[in-house]
Parts: sequence; C-alpha cells; structure tokens
Amino acid sequence: MNAKTAKRNVVENGDTGEDSVLATMVSNGEDLGPMVRLAFETRKPEALMQQLKNVVKKKEVEIEELCKLHYEEFIIAVDELRGVLVDAEELKSELSSDNYRLQQVGSALLMKLEELLESYAVKKNVTDAINMSKTCVQVLDLCVKCNTHVSEGKFYAALKAIDLIEKSYLQNIPVKAVKVLIAKRIPVLKSHIEKKVCGEVNEWLVNIRSAAKDIGQIAIGCAASARQREEEMLARQGKAEEQSCLGSEDFTYSLDVEKIDESSVLKFDLTPLYRACHIHSCLGMQDQFREYYYRNRFLQLKSDLQISSAHPFLESHQTFLAHIAGYFIVEDRVLRTASGLLSPNDLETMWETAVAKVTAVLEEQFSRMDVASHLLLVKDYVTLFGATLRQYGYEVAPILETLNSSRDKYHELLLAECRQEITDIFINDTYEQMVLKKESDYQANVLYFHLQTFSIMPAFPYIAPFSSMVPDCCRIVRSFIKESVNYLSYGAQINYFDIVRKYMDRLLIDVLNEVILNTIHNSATSVSQAMQIAANISVLEHACDYFLQHAAQQCGIPVRSIDRAQSGLTAKIVLKTSRDAAYLALLSLVNTRLDEFMKLTESINWTSEEALPHGNEYIKEVIIYLDTVMSTAEQILPLDALYKVGSGALEHISNSYMSAFLSDTVKRFTASAVMSISNDLKTLESFADDRFQSTRLHEIYKDGSFRGCLIEARQLVNLLSSSQPENFMNPVIRERHYNTLDYKKVGIICDKFKDSADGLFGSLSNRASKQSAKKKSMDTLKKRLKDFN
Repeated sequence: MNAKTAKRNVVENGDTGEDSVLATMVSNGEDLGPMVRLAFETRKPEALMQQLKNVVKKKEVEIEELCKLHYEEFIIAVDELRGVLVDAEELKSELSSDNYRLQQVGSALLMKLEELLESYAVKKNVTDAINMSKTCVQVLDLCVKCNTHVSEGKFYAALKAIDLIEKSYLQNIPVKAVKVLIAKRIPVLKSHIEKKVCGEVNEWLVNIRSAAKDIGQIAIGCAASARQREEEMLARQGKAEEQSCLGSEDFTYSLDVEKIDESSVLKFDLTPLYRACHIHSCLGMQDQFREYYYRNRFLQLKSDLQISSAHPFLESHQTFLAHIAGYFIVEDRVLRTASGLLSPNDLETMWETAVAKVTAVLEEQFSRMDVASHLLLVKDYVTLFGATLRQYGYEVAPILETLNSSRDKYHELLLAECRQEITDIFINDTYEQMVLKKESDYQANVLYFHLQTFSIMPAFPYIAPFSSMVPDCCRIVRSFIKESVNYLSYGAQINYFDIVRKYMDRLLIDVLNEVILNTIHNSATSVSQAMQIAANISVLEHACDYFLQHAAQQCGIPVRSIDRAQSGLTAKIVLKTSRDAAYLALLSLVNTRLDEFMKLTESINWTSEEALPHGNEYIKEVIIYLDTVMSTAEQILPLDALYKVGSGALEHISNSYMSAFLSDTVKRFTASAVMSISNDLKTLESFADDRFQSTRLHEIYKDGSFRGCLIEARQLVNLLSSSQPENFMNPVIRERHYNTLDYKKVGIICDKFKDSADGLFGSLSNRASKQSAKKKSMDTLKKRLKDFN
C-alpha cells in the first residue's frame, strides 16, 4: 500500500503544468495538432514526446487505480486499452510517418525561413550601410568641394560648405572616425581660410598704398581742372563786365555744365577687402578683422606722413600730398561701402593725425623757403589738396589756416622781389617820353592800364606824357596783384579783397613810392629827370584806380561795388604827397640852375653909372632856360603842376633879387643898378604874362598870374626908383604898392642905396650940389625905418 502511495506521489511530483495541460487536452479530446506543430517549429519534439509519455504514465496510474477499484471494469478497460494501445501504436506509427514527412517538409521550409530571416537581416544591414554611406558620401563630397573651393580661392563658398557640414551633417555622421576627423579638421580649415584671406588683405594693403599716390594725383588733377574752368568763367565774367563798363551791349551768355563721375575717374579695387570683411563676418571675427585693418592702415598712414630728407620739399610736396589725398579717398570709400569695417570715429582719428602732421610739415617748410614763387607753388597744391578732400567731407580748414600764417612772409618775399625789379626799372629808365609808333604799342602801354587821357585813338607816332617806367611799374603792380590773389584765393578766407588792397598799398607805398623818393632825392637827378618823375607820379596816381579795379576783378568782386566803397588806396594820397615832393625837388633843381645862370652878386654891377636898357646879360639865358623848362613841363605835367613850376621859379628869381640886395657881399648899389634890375624884371614879367596866357592857365587861375610871383622884387625896385620913397611909411600907400615888403629888409637895403657911383668927379659933384628931393626922401625913410626897427 505504501509502495503504491509512493509511486503515486512520484508520478504526481513529476507532473508539470505542461503535462496537466496536455492531459486535460487529451481528456477533453481536443486537437493536439497545434501543440505538435509548435513543438516542431521550436525544434523541441523530444519535450512533447516526454510530455506524452508523462501523460501516458499518469493515465496508467489512474488506470491502475481504477483497475483496483474496478477490476472488472479494469479488465475491460485493459482490453480496451490494449485496443487503444494498438490504435496508439498505429497512431504513433502514423504520427511518426507524418512527423517524418513533416520534418522533411519543415526542414526545407526552416532552411528557407532561416535564409529568409538572414536575408532580412542582410537587407537591413545593407540598407543601414547604404544610408550611412550616403551620409558619408555627402559629407565627404562637401569636404571635397570645400577643399576645391579653398584651393581655387573661393573662400566664401568653402565657408558655406563648412557651415552646411556643421549644421546638417556633423552630428548625424554614423561613422565615428569620420565624425571625429571632420570635427578636428573644420577649425584647422577655418584658420587656414582666415590666414589666406589675411594674406590677400596684406597684399591689397601693399598694392593700395602704392596706388594711393596715383589716386591722389588723379583726384587733385580733377580739382585743378574744375578750378581752371571756374577761373575761365570768372575771366569771361570780368571781360563781360569790362565791356559793360565800356558801353558794349553785345553779350553772349552760355551755361557750361560738366559732370564728372568719380567712379569713372578714380578706379581702384576694393574687392579683396570686401571679401575679407565678409569672410571674417562669416567666421564671426568681425571685431578682430576691424582692429587688424585699422591698425595696419594707421601704421601705413604714419609711415606716409614721414618726410624724406633725401629730396627738397619743393620737389616732393606733390607726391607727399597726393599720397595722403589718395589714402583718405580710399578710406572714405571703405567707410561708405565696407559695411562697418571702418567707423567714423576711427577715420576721424586718422584724419586728425594727418592734419596735425601736415600742418607741422607745412609750417616748418614754409619757414625755410625764401622764394615767393616756391611758397606759391606749394600753396597752390595745398589748396588743391584741400579742395579735393573737402569734396569727401574732410575738414581741411586747419591746413588752409597754415597758409594764412605764412601770408605775411609770402608777401614780404614778393615785395622784396618787386623792390628789386622796380629799382632796376628806375635805374634803366631814360626818363624820356615814350614814343608809341603803332596801335598795338598804345594798347599794351596805355589802354591796358587805363592811362589814356582821351577816348579816341590818337595819331601815330604818339608821344606819351610818361616814360617807360610807368607801364613797366604797372606791369609789376598788376603781376603783384595776380600773385597775391593766387596765394589768397581758395584759402580759408572767402573775401580777401581787403587783404589784397592792404598789400597793394604796401607795394605802392613802401616799395614804389620809396624808390621814387630815393630817385627824387638822388643828387644825380637832373631837371628833366625830376620833371619826368613828377609827370610819371601823376600818371601812377591816376593808375591807382585801375589797380583797385583790377584787384577787385581778380578777387571776383563787381567793380561797381568798389566804386561805392568809402575808401580807396592810401597809396593814392601818398603818391600825391610824393608828387608834391617831386615838384619841390624839381623846383629846387630849377632854382639851383637859375642861381647858376644869375649869380646876381657877381653878374650885376651894383655901382654902375649907367643903367642897362635891355637888362643884365644873364637874363637872356634865364629866359631861354625858363622857356625850355615851361615848354617841357607843358607837354608832360598837368596844368596845376605847370603853374607850380612856373610860379615857383619866378618866385625864386624874385627871392634871389631880394637876397642879392640883402647880401653882405653887396655893400652899396646905385640907382643905375636898380634900373638894370628893373629892366630884368620887365623882361621876366613879359615872359610870365606870355606863358600864363599861352598855357591857358588864365582860364583856371583867373585871380592869379605868373607876374605876381615877381611882386616882391618889383615892389622893391619901384620903391628904390620912387621919387618919394618915404611914402613907404604911409600905411595906405604901403598897403597899396608895397604890401609884400618887410620893414627890416627895406631898412637894410635902403642903407646900401646911393644915388650915384663912387667915381672921383661924381663924388665931388655930389658934395658940391644940393641934396635932391629924392635923396632927402630916402634919408627920411632910412631914419624912420631905423626908428621903427
């Protein structure tokens, strides 16, 4: 019993869950086909067989128990079981055969299935490999293109390829080695591109520095052309204004418009700079490149601002200024077109540095120059330099102010040159009236300087009232005005007419007038020279108005505006004073010459017994000399000057007679000597009246005459010849007939007067005879004058 129980327990203990399921399915008569298929599919038929055996054993135990309980039924069941066993064997045989067939069929299918699954796996791997390969191929293709772009210098395209790799491919590269390699090479490639671009920029910096001089020269040349057109226009305006002043009404007006395209003239390539700027922007290195560009260009500027001592500044100033102009023209375009590469503040700093250096260089070089034309040459180019850069918005006033600081020195040098030229003109002048043989000479020497005294063209040959010195000096003054305007024009000051007038006054006063005065006071100057100088001064005084008008035209000021001006040239007044000084010098020379002719104390026989009916011998020479002087003066001097010369000479003769009577050399004189002098005076008075009428001075000086200049000598002779000389003391008579005579002089002269000569018989005769009434009157006069004095 225990054995049976133990056996049962073993069987029960060996029963598994799968066996229970199989047993249940067998008990329920369910189809075991799915389980059999599953067992073969999983390649575990042995387990199924073991389960079936377990089920069989279990059933056998149950059958045994049932047999014990139901022996008969068991026997029957055994019999049935045997039948079932037979059926089972048959079934097993059939199942085995089916299984064999199934195995044969399943093995082929399994092999196909395994092949299929392997194919699916290969396909998946191949697909993944293809996708990975495509990604790698695309990345590598971009890398190849990037390398190609770099080798061809297409850096922007290379950076676009790198950017595409970084953003779209780098994180998705399936091959780690490729991914790591590309990740390492990208910074290297960017650095290489940056270096190559910087290399191109460096090359561009070298080239643009070399081209800056040509750029500046072309730009300054354009400014010079524009200035020339402007000057031509102003010249046409001045000519039209002059024609208007002359009364011409035939004018032709035209408007000249010429537009010059800067880009067509100034051609320089900024492409490398633009590309470098864009590439650095793509690299995220804008600030570094901006600083790099500014630093290198600033260093170039400092180098360009250095003056070489190997060449004189006069030869190198154009290159120096053109280089700087080209530099800032390039920087202006960089500022406007290079997308913030150069900031306005940076450019302003560069410009301030250049202005400070250029100003210092100009001041130093101007201080060393000693030729006015050299200063003008540099000044012209500096103003063109300023005009060129002013078009680009640069503040050039500080540079132009340097020209103003050198203005006085330039004019001092110019005045020194003019002084030498004018001095040479005076030295070489013949002081003879110019003879103009043809109309062209008249236009060049008279009309050109508005020196004509009448509006019609004279007959030729024409004898001008001035010598060659006048037109020569006018040319120098005109040239001085032009040179002065050339220096002052296009500078910091717009209205510089007053400055030109100031320096023109200095030329006329400090140079021309001084040379004139030196010539006047030169002891070697003759009467004819002094007279011609006086005539020349009158013409130059008249030319001052032309000089002022010409200066206004050169300064671009309408002539009508200076006609309304309150003040003209101070030189005109100074020249008038010098003209008076010339008249005085002329009179002094004439008087000196007259003294040489007359020599009264020596030429007159003061104690003669008989009067000379035609006067003293010298009077003929005096008349001839006075006639020559007056004739010459009438031709070249104005009437007021002619009057001054004539009246001055005659007045000097009168004073000479007075001085002779008062001279200590003349101890006494006779009535005969007085009568001879009276005859001299009659001859002189006749000449004076004739000249006063023939020169038409009577039309101007209606209340005057040349005769009046001899009045003192005439009144003295009349007094000495009077039968009642004591009437001199009568106030009414003295005022009427002797108003020019001085009491003291008359007293001295009367003390020397004797009625007759000192001959032996004359003296005895006088002692024997009674004193005549005239002698008594004379003695009375002497006594009364002595008491009065």
